[in-house]
Parts: sequence; C-alpha cells; structure tokens
Amino acid sequence: MPRLGLGTWENTDPEACRNAVATALEMGYRHIDTAQIYGNEAEVGDGIARADVDRDEVFLASKVWIDNLAPEDVRRTTEESLDRLGVDAVDLMYVHWPAREYDPEPTLNAFNELYDDGLIDRIGISNFEPEEVADAVEISDAPVFANQFECHPLLQQAELREACAEHDVEVVAYSPLARGEVFDVPELTEIAEKHGASEAQVSLAWLREKGVTAIPKATSEAHIRDNWESLSVTLDDEDVAAIDAIDREDRRVDPGFAPWN
Repeated sequence: MPRLGLGTWENTDPEACRNAVATALEMGYRHIDTAQIYGNEAEVGDGIARADVDRDEVFLASKVWIDNLAPEDVRRTTEESLDRLGVDAVDLMYVHWPAREYDPEPTLNAFNELYDDGLIDRIGISNFEPEEVADAVEISDAPVFANQFECHPLLQQAELREACAEHDVEVVAYSPLARGEVFDVPELTEIAEKHGASEAQVSLAWLREKGVTAIPKATSEAHIRDNWESLSVTLDDEDVAAIDAIDREDRRVDPGFAPWN
C-alpha cells in the first residue's frame, strides 16, 4: 500500500473528482480512496480510466457504509461498488464504521466471503477503537489489513496506533491535515519554515515518520502537488519531538454513532 494516497471525501463535483483522480495518478500517486457514502465511486472509476496508468498499478480502496453491513447487503453493495468503479475487485474494502448494522461476526464473515471469492484483495476496518480492532482481528479468518481513522498532529492517536501495531494492522489517516487546521499551528509553521516546506507537507512527513499512510483530500492541481511533494521532506528527531509534544486533541470528525461517543 503506497504511503501517500488521494482522499476523495466531500469531492462531490463530478468533473472535479474525475480530474483530481486523473491528475494525481499522472503525477505519481498510486493510492486512491473512496467510499459508498461519498457518492463518487463512478467518478473515481472514470478518473482512473482517464489516467494513463495501468489499473494493476493503482491501489484502490472503498468502504461499505453502515446501513449496508448486514451480510446480504455487504455482498450486494460491494458488487454495486465494483460496478460503479468499473473494476473486477478492489485492493482494499473497509467496514466504514462499527455502527448501525455492524455485527462483528456476521459482518466480518461476509467480508471474508468477498475475500475468498476474489472481489476484494484485503479486508479493512475504519474508525475502530482498540477494543474493536482486537475483536475484528480475532473474528476474521482473513487478515485485517488496515484501520483507517482520523490522525494528524492535532489528534495523534498514539494509543490507537499502538493497538494497531500490536495486531499487525496498518494505519491509514484520513483528514491528515485536520481539515486545514494545521496551517495555524505555530510549531508546524516553524518546522515548515526550517525546511522550506508547507505546514501540510510537514504534517504528512510526520505521519510518514510514524509509519502511517495518509490520504489527504485535494481537488486542485496545486494542492495535489503540494501534498505529493511532502515525500521529499525529511524531518529530524528534533522536528518529530516538537510535533509529538503538541498537546491538543482536535477531532474534526465526530458523529454521534462513533464508538468513542
């Protein structure tokens, strides 16, 4: 799984979504993330088809929404997702939240069937807290590959990252720029000026230092490129320690059905 991907949450303008995906792939990105609830799987698929990049080179992830987590709905809606995306399989399919129709054993068994039948290459979970991660790993016969959750310098999630590491589950960070809030953090600005980089690039570099895959949403070519160039930013130990010491817990995504509520 490439360490940097393109997120598409709230990218609901059809042509902007197609262009963002195609632009990112042409630039060098090889990881694209979407979800059933985003309402843009068809446009994401169009963007992948539009780019001059082989499908086999693209790590494509989507998510089954919480209304669709009963076993019969998992298969039906996954097949619908594949049809919208224009692919035979996705590289990673997540349980979007452990909420509403989520029932650990039947839901994960349904995901295992998708895995066994070749419709998904990997099983993922999203927004799972440590206890839910442990349960999912124990229940699923196939490996639980990744847990996607909000993570950035203002919500560092050290305990959850540690829990994932204990279970050999990759971490994928959504909203890795705290929905723009990282641009107003003095510690990040100071490090950015030191490296001739942007606060966004510093935040993404910090996540990479922590072994976290980031999927920042971007629509303009300038923002897509700025995020991509974070791969050339290398933080030193002092930088990482300064970011680690930021004492804030600024959660940007906090629905009532979240497991921490």
